Amino acid sequence: MRKFILAVVLLLGVVFIMYRLAEVQAIVETLERGDWRFLLIAFFLVLIWTINLAALFKSVYQAIGLEEKISTLLPVVLAAYFVNVVAPAGGMSGMAVFVAEAKRRNYSPGRAAIGGALYLLFDYSAFLCILAVGLFVLFRRNNLNTGEIIASALLVGIFLVLALLVYLGMRSARELGRALAWMAYIVNRILRPFLHREYLSEQRAHEFAQEAAGGLNELLKQPEKLMTPAVLAVTKQSLMILVLWMSFLAFDVPVSAGTLIAGYSIGYLFLIISPTPSGMGVVEGILTLALSSMYIPLGAAAVITIAYRGFSFWMPLLMGIAAFRWLGGSKDIRATA
Repeated sequence: MRKFILAVVLLLGVVFIMYRLAEVQAIVETLERGDWRFLLIAFFLVLIWTINLAALFKSVYQAIGLEEKISTLLPVVLAAYFVNVVAPAGGMSGMAVFVAEAKRRNYSPGRAAIGGALYLLFDYSAFLCILAVGLFVLFRRNNLNTGEIIASALLVGIFLVLALLVYLGMRSARELGRALAWMAYIVNRILRPFLHREYLSEQRAHEFAQEAAGGLNELLKQPEKLMTPAVLAVTKQSLMILVLWMSFLAFDVPVSAGTLIAGYSIGYLFLIISPTPSGMGVVEGILTLALSSMYIPLGAAAVITIAYRGFSFWMPLLMGIAAFRWLGGSKDIRATA
């Protein structure tokens, strides 16, 4: 069964790439026209970004009492990124990779899952600070529109729900269990007419809450451990801003700091708040229009967006395919199959 699932996910990856092959070719053709020095810097920045991402998960794990090496988490992080794209399920498909790794390495899947929730909290917190600056720039330039305000409000709502769940887990496993069971009940009520069965187990929600609360209690004992993931979350965002800047420099397009931050904010906002996985097709259009509205020529905005997405989306995706294949074919996983 494990080999079958591995084969299905890899097949989905191949189909996804073939379906978007024209976009990949456009990225390659675009990059060929850029200054290779800045493109090379962008390439290495993405490599540093992936290591930073693994380090962020490591620091979150440490905060909840789990010990993992960056070298161990790096392929898991990349594989989860790949699975989230080819099998989108609101981030749950990628989370399944972390849960499976926790089971394989004999530590609490519940703690691994709450580690993922904490990662999102840190990531969203860092991004919301940048988004506030970006929205202020757009407001000052009279470029702020209703769509961006609504998307920002949705992101804040998601952040507050995550923060509330973490807060409940810190207070009481019972309260967290009740909240998760209620959410499972609502989801089951919505999906029952279609599935004719319960999609989520309310009992499992209480069991998960017990495991998660154990990890969150570690935060109460040593809250100073939150400093490292907070710094790494800011670094993660900063590295991608630098990648976008390199995309401007590679095509000799001047850009101000305000335009750079506002453009990045809009791109990342709609990467999160998008009906498509990782904002496929949405980010490209919205970021191009956003840059164009800030006095970047439309042709240059399109080229910069294509180059930026090549580094920020396609490069991690291709590394994720290799990581997923390596995890699925590693000796340790075969031994547990």
